[in-house]
Amino acid sequence: MTDRALVVVRAGALTTVQDRGRPGHAHLGVPRSGALDAPAAALMNRLVGNPPEAALLETTLNGCDLRPRSAVTVAVGGAPCAVSVDGRPAAWGAPVHVPAGALLSVATAVSGVRAYVGVAGGVTVEPVLGSRSTDLLSGLGPPPLTDGTVLPLGKPYGAPARVDVVPQPSPPAELVLRVTPGPRDDWFTAAALRTFATHTYRVSSASNRIGLRTEGPALERAVGGELPSEGMVLGAVQVPPDGRPVVFLADHPTTGGYPVIAVVHPEDIPSTAQATPGTPVRFVPPHTPPTG
Repeated sequence: MTDRALVVVRAGALTTVQDRGRPGHAHLGVPRSGALDAPAAALMNRLVGNPPEAALLETTLNGCDLRPRSAVTVAVGGAPCAVSVDGRPAAWGAPVHVPAGALLSVATAVSGVRAYVGVAGGVTVEPVLGSRSTDLLSGLGPPPLTDGTVLPLGKPYGAPARVDVVPQPSPPAELVLRVTPGPRDDWFTAAALRTFATHTYRVSSASNRIGLRTEGPALERAVGGELPSEGMVLGAVQVPPDGRPVVFLADHPTTGGYPVIAVVHPEDIPSTAQATPGTPVRFVPPHTPPTG
């Protein structure tokens, strides 16, 4: 039994192992997966001296509690939250030393949804198709963490970053998603396209790692029936029968039969990871006139 390991004392609502995912397998029906807030995950790895591809933990809403079997350096970032070691406050967004046997607590997010826990050496669960990421849709990778799970750790790659704290973007008060129209925008009425481009939707509580669901006016179809299943990409805005747009995220299905009205700009995807239920959502096609 190695002493380079983390014991999960409290798994929280949903804590998973994530890295940069397993792109390139869509033809096999395997989603990309990986950390939803990729910049936050990469930053936490950098703070503890890991390469960007190292695996770390992604928590959802109410954090987790972890106990290392040997002394480790960790960094917690993403959604702002309180961090403590054996009950004593510790830094958020900076390297933190956790002694062997001490309890690292990542508390409920003050704002945002997902926190990231980077650990020097990375989480070294067995990779599947080149990635250690948990995929909620296909079931590939390690299952979501449960109380008592023991996670093996690798040897530290290098010294932690020498910083006090680093700036991170705040969770969005409004989610502004730039989109490219199509490929199936011609399946919707002109009124629906105007509504999509001008109405403010809200993030639904039914959102998850597979897709960000929205609440708001239904988009009327101009074409009836359904499409044969076709390929889906990260950021595709699919419109199911209820007419409310769904933004496909990391664990999205690789094919689908509902029309895709637009695709979200890749640089806007990370902000969806931190959008709490009720957050306003605006879809902004090219040349959309400013509001206000």
